[in-house]
Amino acid sequence: MLAAVYLVAGVLHLRSPAPFLTIVPAWVPDPAAMIAVTGLCEILGAVGLCIPRLRWIAGVMLAAYAVCVFPANVKHAVDYMTLGRGGLTLWYHVPRLLLQPLIVWWALFAGSVVDWPFRRHSYPRSAAFR
Repeated sequence: MLAAVYLVAGVLHLRSPAPFLTIVPAWVPDPAAMIAVTGLCEILGAVGLCIPRLRWIAGVMLAAYAVCVFPANVKHAVDYMTLGRGGLTLWYHVPRLLLQPLIVWWALFAGSVVDWPFRRHSYPRSAAFR
């Protein structure tokens, strides 16, 4: 499911970058290129989650990605609160900001980097299968 979310987001970044350009903080160099790079990162991360050999690194990188884009999410919320622009209400922004740690965890969980709080069970193999 997380792979699908990131795949759709990545495609949207590449197909329709304009809405994303408005939330890029001023200190980020070349916002248009950054939107394209983030879109590619999301697509590659989504594909990586679907390939067992790449799942772990994809999970780590998507978690790092979620941390790196947090300033854009903060700017988006601040712009809405101070300038009234951005098209989304606080009903979007507040949960989005509060749930960012969950998004980081979800990437790590999807990548099998962590299993907390849902322990993955490893059942002892029967002697017949050794």
